[in-house]
Amino acid sequence: YQYLKRYKEQEDLDRFSFVSGRVQGTEEECLDCLMEFCGRNDPSWTELSNFTHFLNFQLMKCEESVFCSQLVLQELCGF
Repeated sequence: YQYLKRYKEQEDLDRFSFVSGRVQGTEEECLDCLMEFCGRNDPSWTELSNFTHFLNFQLMKCEESVFCSQLVLQELCGF
């Protein structure tokens, strides 16, 4: 939700890192955001669950990647 919210507000995601345990927004705002980005008009709970698990996995890999580190961002702006 933290990434999707910032993406929706057109904030710079290159400078953002997820902070576990930090609660942002309400449950309703989170659900609305997930449903907006899920890609389905009326997603089931299973589809939302699969979407969030896949997105979480991809974002974790992105944050762990050396190519997404702050050092690389400074040297290769826009990479």
